[in-house]
Amino acid sequence: MSKTVLETKDLCKTYIVDRYSNNVLQNVNLKIEEGELVSVMGPSGSGKSTLLYSISGMDTVTSGKVLFDGEDLTQMNEKQLLNIRLLKMGFIFQQMYMMKKLCIMDNIILPGYQAKVQSREEVNKRAKELMNRLGIIDTADREITEVSGGQLQRACLCRALINNPKVLFADEPTGALNSKASLEVVQEILKANKNGTTVMMVTHSEKVASISDRIIYLVDGNIQGEIVLGKMNDFGELAVRERKIKNWLNEMGW
Repeated sequence: MSKTVLETKDLCKTYIVDRYSNNVLQNVNLKIEEGELVSVMGPSGSGKSTLLYSISGMDTVTSGKVLFDGEDLTQMNEKQLLNIRLLKMGFIFQQMYMMKKLCIMDNIILPGYQAKVQSREEVNKRAKELMNRLGIIDTADREITEVSGGQLQRACLCRALINNPKVLFADEPTGALNSKASLEVVQEILKANKNGTTVMMVTHSEKVASISDRIIYLVDGNIQGEIVLGKMNDFGELAVRERKIKNWLNEMGW
């Protein structure tokens, strides 16, 4: 029997700008099962990133509940949230945030050292294994300005996976990459999912979303529909799945 790892109940997020209310999320009810790879799609301004930040505890919510592994994140203080994000969550964004004064290797191992769950030797070993798997071990001692965008995003993925997170959150992870680098990052996200990591991803790309088990369509802060694709076994299925998504999005009016 599958286990729900992420759940929102009547989730609302409202911003007040110049005394006017902007209801970005409105009564969102969503469940993501352990081991799923779920993408969120929708027009610009539909609340996709806000939903991801709210579910991951990076942003406060106006009302409703966010359950992570059965625990309500909305009832936790900042220290508790920081601990869960460090130990149980991994993050990869369109903008590849890394510390400029640290080399690639040091950026990757930093969350592992901060977690204090494994010894430094074990963290270093894990980092090298990840970098080898993602084909960037030769960049270990380089500065972040000395590698390509694709290499840097794969390094961000290594950092996100360093503590073996339960859930990987990805916000437009290929938005700043060319098509070749995008495919490489997508392949690695899929591998992480096949290795047991649950993935919630925001993307505008049908090709990127093609690796998903399920896609949620968000409009004006409301879930308007979803499509179930099932597990992707082979990248040869990518084109067929992409066409299916495009047809579905057309039906949804996007």
